[in-house]
Amino acid sequence: MLELILFGIITGFVSGFFGVGGGMVLVPMLIMAGYLMKEAIAISIMQMVFSSIYGSFLNSKKTQGIFKEGIILGIGGFIGGLQNSFVLALVSNEFLQYLFILIIILSIIKIFISPAQPDCEVKKHNKLTLFIVGFIVGIIAMSIGVGGAVMLIPILAGFMKYPIKTATTLSLFFVIFSSIAGFASLSLSGQMLFSEGLNVGLASLLGVYFGIMAKNATGITSYKQAILILNFVILSTMIYKTFF
Repeated sequence: MLELILFGIITGFVSGFFGVGGGMVLVPMLIMAGYLMKEAIAISIMQMVFSSIYGSFLNSKKTQGIFKEGIILGIGGFIGGLQNSFVLALVSNEFLQYLFILIIILSIIKIFISPAQPDCEVKKHNKLTLFIVGFIVGIIAMSIGVGGAVMLIPILAGFMKYPIKTATTLSLFFVIFSSIAGFASLSLSGQMLFSEGLNVGLASLLGVYFGIMAKNATGITSYKQAILILNFVILSTMIYKTFF
């Protein structure tokens, strides 16, 4: 119980600060604590529902005019996330861990080469493009127990030229849709761990509050560096657990 509460506070802070669902932190911690990959995924998805809704509410006080595109991304992510129980029934825990590692490596590369603040003005993006991006990210993300931000932030900052803090705000908003879909899918299929997920989710709210406060106080260059450091830590943890 106390272990899950601590995991929730840590995950909530990471979620608020980095604009992620928190799965890329929570899943490795749960695995190290003895949970199977699919059990960790279930707990992680339920936690994301709490942290993403509360975090987006806090972000909305300082950010205006970006959530219209976020809704299109989110609808795509919601529909994609509904497919996750079918994916989990087809693949092994080991395959999901390898996929997780690959996604983190690609994310590190793209974030590293992308500027924290693009020189050009952010363009309006086609609604169909936003929907397709959300749909694909939703399928993959919910199948590995992350909210999708680990993939979406590099896409938004690297390919769509959003400032990195704007990208993280949008990505956390996206997590609302994908995590609710994943939660519904796993609940209906009998794979959700409600008690553990509730403990972690409630505890994460405290961490989210302080995480967003820290994000707003951090300079843009330092913020990008912090995102890269986080990804390296998660990558190292998953490689160690998977191969050693």
